[in-house]
Amino acid sequence: MRLSRYFLPTLKEAPSDAQIVSHQLMLRAGMIRQEAAGIYAWLPLGLKVLKKIEQIVREEMDRAGAVELLMPTLQLADLWRESGRYEAYGDEMLRITDRHKRDLLYGPTAEEVVTDIFRASVKSYKDLPLNLYNIQWKFRDERRPRFGVMRGREFLMKDAYSFDLDEAGARAAYNRMFIAYLNLFARMGLKAVPTRADTGPIGGDLSHEFIVLAETGESQIYCHKDLVEMGAPGPDVDWYGDLQPLVDARTSLYAAADEMHDAAAYDAIPEDKRLTARGIEVGHIFYFGEKYSAPMKAKVTGPDGVDTVVHMGSYGVGVSRLLGAIIEASHDAGGIIWPEAVAPFDVGVLNLRVGDAACDAACEKAVAALEAAGRDVLYDETDNRPGGKFATADLIGLPWQLIVGPKALAEGNVELKNRATGERTVVALDAAIAQLTAKAA
Repeated sequence: MRLSRYFLPTLKEAPSDAQIVSHQLMLRAGMIRQEAAGIYAWLPLGLKVLKKIEQIVREEMDRAGAVELLMPTLQLADLWRESGRYEAYGDEMLRITDRHKRDLLYGPTAEEVVTDIFRASVKSYKDLPLNLYNIQWKFRDERRPRFGVMRGREFLMKDAYSFDLDEAGARAAYNRMFIAYLNLFARMGLKAVPTRADTGPIGGDLSHEFIVLAETGESQIYCHKDLVEMGAPGPDVDWYGDLQPLVDARTSLYAAADEMHDAAAYDAIPEDKRLTARGIEVGHIFYFGEKYSAPMKAKVTGPDGVDTVVHMGSYGVGVSRLLGAIIEASHDAGGIIWPEAVAPFDVGVLNLRVGDAACDAACEKAVAALEAAGRDVLYDETDNRPGGKFATADLIGLPWQLIVGPKALAEGNVELKNRATGERTVVALDAAIAQLTAKAA
């Protein structure tokens, strides 16, 4: 992509009402534009990152055996009345009446809709276990939307829902999602700490939040240091085997956000293993048994021929919120430092002397070779000064910058900059191309 043909409305300064780093940098980098309080248009750069995060989430859900569907954003109020949540949910629910005087709502979550789909279609225990997931825009009418996409009213969310014959099956489904969450956050370059959580209005008796450590996080986290240093289980687990030991290895170590913090339990950790830090919630999983299936009569015929109410769980990931969390966890004074897996472009090619035949030819050669190797390239062939090009590349977080200037090129060389480390090396053009194309293999 040539920068001169791209839509990238960057700002030198963030608006004064942008209070946190991710909001400031997303506005400055031309990723989002506010349309109303807590509601944003996603501009091309922001949308590219959002789609990459969404795809990682999708791949890990599929790997763990979940099946994707797409549910409506507008839901029937009668389903929520059936579950008993319509009045209880409160003012965050946006209630709507259509021209036929039917009560609708803009879905903040989808337990009722997915339970209705399940009960209409699944009748036998032989069709279980089942996990259905949805990546969909949600709406919660926050009283005080703030912090950009971190606390917006409209947000993109992955919500999955498991259905099992009994509690043992439901807890196995919970464990699959627990492991899948650790894997998907790790793929995005994040250290996510699973913490015991309050079930809130979703309900249930088993729940964990996944919290990303970031200095500007909204919550204070207290945990065992080994939990942060423990790697993700990885994709090669037996998804339908016994995952409980992998879960126990993590849940046996103390971890809690401030609202669930037990000071005595934390003080029992050896002093050199205590860690306290700020964090951002990016995922939440629940097991809630028959909370929705019983009132909505979601039953299957069991092996004994008796109709049995299914056990359910739900599993949410804030897809759009993750984008902000990644920035909060990974930035510097120059701008965003994207983990390569979610970066909007893999490589920036910076032409420092547009119109110079040698520089133009070298850049065209590099762009063609990189794109042929599958690298996503942003080619800055604008007439901006070199300093402005460097600032833009750093601001938007291009992981690799291939810098082509007449002085180095006269000796057959270019500069290669790693955004994460700031390291700049002078190498031959062909060597730089080889290094960057090897990363795509």
